[in-house]
Amino acid sequence: MEQIKTFFNYHKALMQRLHSSGFSELNKANKLKELTTLCSQLLNIDSVAIWSMSDCGDSMNRELCYESQHGHHHRPYRLERAEHLVYFKALEAADILFTHNAYQDPRTCSLRNSYLNDNSAMSAMLDVPVYDSNRLYGVLCLESHVERYWSLTDVACATVFADTISLINTHEAWLNSRKELDYITSFDDFTGLYNQSSLRYRIQQLMDQKPQSEFALLWFDIDRLNAINNGMGGQVGDAVISEIAVRLRGMVLSGKDMVARVGGDEFAMLYHLPKQKDQMHEVIDTIMHTIHQPIHLGTQDLQISTSVGIALYPSDTDDLSTLIRCSESAMYQAKADGRRQAQYFNQKKSATAKASFLMKNQLIEAIAHGDLSVVYQPVMSGNAQDIVSCEALVRWQHHHLGFLSPGEFLPLAYDAGLIADIDFWVLEQVCKDIKLSRARGIIMPSVAVNLSADALIDPLLADKIWDLLEKYQVLGSQIELEMIEDAIKDDSSQLQQTLDKLVCLGIKLSIDDFGTGYSSLLRLKNLPFTKLKVDRSFIEHLPQNADDCAITLSILGMAAGLGITVVAEGVENAAQEQWLQQQGCNYLQGFKYHKPMKFEDLLRALKTT
Repeated sequence: MEQIKTFFNYHKALMQRLHSSGFSELNKANKLKELTTLCSQLLNIDSVAIWSMSDCGDSMNRELCYESQHGHHHRPYRLERAEHLVYFKALEAADILFTHNAYQDPRTCSLRNSYLNDNSAMSAMLDVPVYDSNRLYGVLCLESHVERYWSLTDVACATVFADTISLINTHEAWLNSRKELDYITSFDDFTGLYNQSSLRYRIQQLMDQKPQSEFALLWFDIDRLNAINNGMGGQVGDAVISEIAVRLRGMVLSGKDMVARVGGDEFAMLYHLPKQKDQMHEVIDTIMHTIHQPIHLGTQDLQISTSVGIALYPSDTDDLSTLIRCSESAMYQAKADGRRQAQYFNQKKSATAKASFLMKNQLIEAIAHGDLSVVYQPVMSGNAQDIVSCEALVRWQHHHLGFLSPGEFLPLAYDAGLIADIDFWVLEQVCKDIKLSRARGIIMPSVAVNLSADALIDPLLADKIWDLLEKYQVLGSQIELEMIEDAIKDDSSQLQQTLDKLVCLGIKLSIDDFGTGYSSLLRLKNLPFTKLKVDRSFIEHLPQNADDCAITLSILGMAAGLGITVVAEGVENAAQEQWLQQQGCNYLQGFKYHKPMKFEDLLRALKTT
């Protein structure tokens, strides 16, 4: 009876402390300090310690110790399982381990040469398991300096303390799990910004406010990130995303409410409208200026841009989902209008922007499923008698809209960052056709393939093309690569190295649509181009238009001086042909000779020449 009464007193003291004012507000470490102190005081124990088992169970570490004479200390101690195998097995096999003489007990005698020597005053031990949910966390260890025969009350009280610590561990784990879950459900793991779920929740909060708030939803999309990923690698693309997130987060704007990452390359910002609505234009200018500063990556400065769509609440809509759709639609319109700009939602324009977006998605599918095709337009010798080369041109037979001209879908490819993918797809198809023609006993002349600026920024371009040549057993001399002037306006050493590597593969380089873009004599002199293609706009009105004659003559003269051959594009009649031949133009191309044709038709044409 006396032991039961004593236990009730112990239990009462513990419950009073657990439910006392302020205990629940303590952190875990301070709660454990209070419990070990109280346990020592109630049971008159010399030392109370909490030990934790390592994850793999090969060791146990003392986390916290209270001594009746010295108070708490944090002197760590480590017990290795390999050195105290019997002791560890006893802890794992029994609910409670207790001994009145630790030196003689076979379960604890291995501690004599280490732990007991370091704690020479200690004699009796009582170890009670502590759990973290259903996992063994460690033990609550009670130690006495003298031999002590542990009573049922001692064991019961120590068990209650150990169970209390187990509950604290479990509660702490639950709190941590809830914090992790809150983070996962509310934040973007890569940038640390809020995610779309949090954005929608915040928008709804603002919509529910009384009086009604007026705010703007800005939807950002990084322009041509796909081209950056393809050309410079995913790490560079990730760096761009991270830097945009930092800039949006760091902007000090009086009306800024929330910034979120809502997609791979998309962000959103909530902004409270100023009283003077015209001031919103200044805000947009500030945001765009900040975002569009070059990004410094090592020794390289990368110029990036974003397209931004803006929808206003409540003037555009008072519905959450519609507001998001309006801002996205405005963003697509900004891209359609040339990128690197902000557009307010306009219902008349939104339908066009949405159609363009859907078309881009269909183009992605067409590339993936091989729905594009390649046609070939021959290039004739200067006397117009022989096919000397041909140009590969991409075509798209849309499953609903029918034939789409390159002018209709290639701009979409540029906007969507797909143009480099199309370039490489065409190049591979050309290599396949060259191999197939060889198998049929027909030698195709060299084939020119267009190469975009997006493809040229890839430092591994030459390696990838070499892999294709090896795969299909095609000689580099059988391929020409054409690029427009604006694709080579960058004077970087990387461009120079890429072009030099391509030439080393035996590939010839030419400038397409010459005279319509940005170029200089110095660039032509320093870069390894061997051919120019005069744009059809200068050929169209020959020989009647004096200006076109003068421009074409100057190009022919300049090319001759630099040792570069010239192709005239768009030759359609005898007058144009005769004038160009008189001026010594090297090659002729146009509908007068051949329209773009399928591969099989090209082979038939080659057989007859």
